[in-house]
Amino acid sequence: MTQPELDDDHVVAICRVLTEHGVEFVVIGGVAARLHDTGHATVDIDVCPSRTKDNLTRLSAALKALGARPRVESDVEGVAFEPHPDLLVNLTTMTLVTRHGPLDLCFAPAGFLNGYDELAARLVVVRRDNVDIPVASLEDVVTSKQRAGRPKDIAALPQLEAHLRKRRRQI
Repeated sequence: MTQPELDDDHVVAICRVLTEHGVEFVVIGGVAARLHDTGHATVDIDVCPSRTKDNLTRLSAALKALGARPRVESDVEGVAFEPHPDLLVNLTTMTLVTRHGPLDLCFAPAGFLNGYDELAARLVVVRRDNVDIPVASLEDVVTSKQRAGRPKDIAALPQLEAHLRKRRRQI
């Protein structure tokens, strides 16, 4: 069974909780592409959080508020866990389910080994329903998808690259 597309209401709800907790993060992946008005469809929100100790503490509190649980194929509700900062510091990625939908944490996205620090330098802020959402630049979204090289990323690239070329012509 395929997952339904994650709608903007769920994206905003997740980002609202993260921002209310003061989490430093950048939205990446398919949701970032969609927030750049590319029409890209996706089933989860990918975020790249800062790895600072204080930010991981804030992220831990936000994950608790979201009711985040690691996703597993055998249990749609996910499994219980304690999102302690000491656990989060050792992660590269984590796929979660929250009360507002799927959330993936990716601390070092493809093409950006320094993660948040590298992406934050070029992020754009997209406002939805009174929430300022920090979003990876479209250039960085394209770079990450190129470097990841997964079939779904390769399939998305022609549309994203065309959108990027169109945007550059308008500048």
